[in-house]
Amino acid sequence: MQLKWLEDFIVLAQERSFTRAAELRHVTHPAFGRRIRALEEWAGTPLVEKGGGPVTLTAAGKRFLETAGQMARSLAQSHEEMQSMAGRTARTVTIVTGRTLARTLLADWLVRLPRALHASELCIRTGSLAETVAQLERSEADFSLVYHHTALAVRLDARQFSHVTVASDRLVPVSRATAQGQPQHRFGPDGAAAAYLAYAPQLALGRLVEDHLANHPHAPRLQRVVECDSPDALYEYALRGVGVAWLPWSLVHADCKAQRLALAGDARMEVRFDVRLYRPKRRLPPLAEAFWQAFAQR
Repeated sequence: MQLKWLEDFIVLAQERSFTRAAELRHVTHPAFGRRIRALEEWAGTPLVEKGGGPVTLTAAGKRFLETAGQMARSLAQSHEEMQSMAGRTARTVTIVTGRTLARTLLADWLVRLPRALHASELCIRTGSLAETVAQLERSEADFSLVYHHTALAVRLDARQFSHVTVASDRLVPVSRATAQGQPQHRFGPDGAAAAYLAYAPQLALGRLVEDHLANHPHAPRLQRVVECDSPDALYEYALRGVGVAWLPWSLVHADCKAQRLALAGDARMEVRFDVRLYRPKRRLPPLAEAFWQAFAQR
């Protein structure tokens, strides 16, 4: 059954004339008649009474007319929605990343967005490292912006995906600063345990810190007082003096300069890492390719 047969039948019921209906449907009278007969064959019963004069629908035809109208309207609406969605998709660049990267590196990118991309919509989704990688593999995103470190495994097939390193950062242990600009919580020489604000184990940043502490010969004594799956929350807890948190330097450097936060340890306690932008090797829509050229190859 074809949509045009439904539309033919609806026009025929309205006009009650094969000749007039054929004219409105821009087909010859014989061709129009064949399409109505094809619809009747599909329905398995006559829909139009035989004989001369104005067209009259059979009982089955009258019942089917309402269904045909509903089907035609529904299909037309779905077609319009798909066309609209296709148009919006063509103007949208989708990137998946972690919550901290969305707040720091990606925020810096947005203010430097090239004029050529101003007509586009950047759809930003956040999630865990595993979630962002999975969405890229399922073609639900154009790009994935993720942390890279030997302690983090990003299993993307190199035959299908490529990447570029777009930034480097480091995790630094910070605490609320005292009036003298010193850390309220610090790694003391007496070996006293410092209050530790930990990431939940499923977070990439958490795995970086735990790997660092587990393998560092001079790891400080820590007393875990909070575990949280929100880096933003740990940042707030550190600002309020709850304990020490390892946070990205890109997130806390302004607070350290303003002496709201202070470094709780020296450079040996830092964890350095890179940030990579991943994409499929296949050709992306024009706006996504422009995004790649603007940010990945600068």
